[in-house]
Amino acid sequence: MRIASEGYPFVGVFFLLSLFFLLGGAKIPSVIGILITGFMLFFFRDPERQPPQEEGVFVSPADGKVIVMKKVFEERHLMKDSWQISIFMSPLDVHVNRSPVSGIVKKVVHNRGRFFAAYRDEASLKNENIEMVLETSYGDILVRQVAGFIARRAVCKVKPGDSLMIGERYGMIKFSSRLDVYLPAHVEITVSLNERVRAGETIIARVKN
Repeated sequence: MRIASEGYPFVGVFFLLSLFFLLGGAKIPSVIGILITGFMLFFFRDPERQPPQEEGVFVSPADGKVIVMKKVFEERHLMKDSWQISIFMSPLDVHVNRSPVSGIVKKVVHNRGRFFAAYRDEASLKNENIEMVLETSYGDILVRQVAGFIARRAVCKVKPGDSLMIGERYGMIKFSSRLDVYLPAHVEITVSLNERVRAGETIIARVKN
């Protein structure tokens, strides 16, 4: 199983601590360290995904549960009516984020903020977050990585001018968190509230014919 590079320091530190306690004869701390190391390997797993081949679709940018699905006026970057879909990632979900559609990165903005629980409505705009505007064949879209109460850092590996393919990895959020995606108002949403989705594979919307 592939491990996201962001997890290397966590896995390494807890593995070395486990080894230190084991060599020192401290069995219980060494067992705890091994268990934590195992969890870090599990949390930072980065499985391969196969994006759909059909045209005119948007895939989920994150693993997790759909907690918001509504039409809004996105006034920070897009300045137009959009579909907002928000996905909550628990500590048990894969936290690698993927591009919902192919396009060119127009803007990446890091906004400092609070650390409310990621499933709360106010977390979307008030929490620490990184916003990425993507120029696509179907219009500009916005993807917002939102840090949560436990997650204190989002990682975005792209910059303006970079190209992304549908389902391509572009970042991650450490520990429980959420991801908001704002799609053109004319698309047809294909998921429902509380549905579980998989990054890079689950189709969340289609362009209407």
